[in-house]
Amino acid sequence: MADAYRAVETLYHDYLTGLILTTVTRRDPAAAAELVFRTFRRQHLEKFLPGLQKLGLTGLPHAVACARYHYLSNQLGGVRVEYVEESPRKAWVRYVPPRWIYPGPTICAVPSDVTRAMLRGWHAHNGVTLGNPRLGFVCTKMTTEGQPGLEGYYFEYDSDLAPDDRLRFAPDEDAPDFVPERAPRVPAATWPPERLRKVARNYAMDYVRSILPELVATFGAAEGRRLGAITGRLIGMQNHAATAADLGIIGDDADAFGEYLCRLGAAQEDHVECRRDGADVVIRQSSWRLMHGVSPVPEGVFECWNALWEGALAVHNRRLALDVTGRLDRGDAAFEWRVRTTRGPRTP
Repeated sequence: MADAYRAVETLYHDYLTGLILTTVTRRDPAAAAELVFRTFRRQHLEKFLPGLQKLGLTGLPHAVACARYHYLSNQLGGVRVEYVEESPRKAWVRYVPPRWIYPGPTICAVPSDVTRAMLRGWHAHNGVTLGNPRLGFVCTKMTTEGQPGLEGYYFEYDSDLAPDDRLRFAPDEDAPDFVPERAPRVPAATWPPERLRKVARNYAMDYVRSILPELVATFGAAEGRRLGAITGRLIGMQNHAATAADLGIIGDDADAFGEYLCRLGAAQEDHVECRRDGADVVIRQSSWRLMHGVSPVPEGVFECWNALWEGALAVHNRRLALDVTGRLDRGDAAFEWRVRTTRGPRTP
């Protein structure tokens, strides 16, 4: 199952990155920054306080709790990150290249305003969520500026901060050296390898769960659908070979693609079944873990997500088509896809 979890993680991780890059290139950097701000604020409001509890960080000084949260949660998700605690009122976190969210050369297309938006969306809001108006975040380095990591520290000031002061930039400051032996750890018995594999999968899925509703909320259903669908098709096409290999898919016929969707669904912990209907293959998915708790699912989100499978099929076998015949998000009992042949092979 670890390979199947990796296939899911790969698809959703790349989809998150792709949605940001698509917005940069097909809209503009300011639009991408707004999308990232809204995505990270949504993620923060949903995940931060429960995460503090799950990681056993409640009761610590706020600056320390916040930095430890980012260190531990990101490390569990597969992100390279460092932590240094200077005092109960000052604690550093540093995201080390290669940056998880921007793999390989993709980071070259990311404007620094997008990084600032991420920090405003999450890091600058921690004090507000904790009810501590004196807590802020100071960013000292940004990878998108050619510096060796995204770094900064949480600091508890002596007086309340104005909203614009919750995030400051101090590029002349430098983080202390990271000493792994002094960093906090999660208990190995509580986080065995199988659980960590699922955490990495969930980490990628949760960001897509946040960004797709914000995509259509930011740009409207039609434009969100346009941006999300082209990204989904590209990511589905680019990742089909690797994910099919992870899932153990052999062949390029309709049955093999039905098996592809069924194994992906199982790795997402959805209930999916596949059957033959004459020459067609029908895939039925009666749950949607990705959007669990998002109600109602905004118009356009399904089309964005479904484009991943359209892209994958285009590479699996371009003479097959994927028809949607059931919509769980519109009140049907399940999503239902029909894989059918569109035309015969080209003759020499």
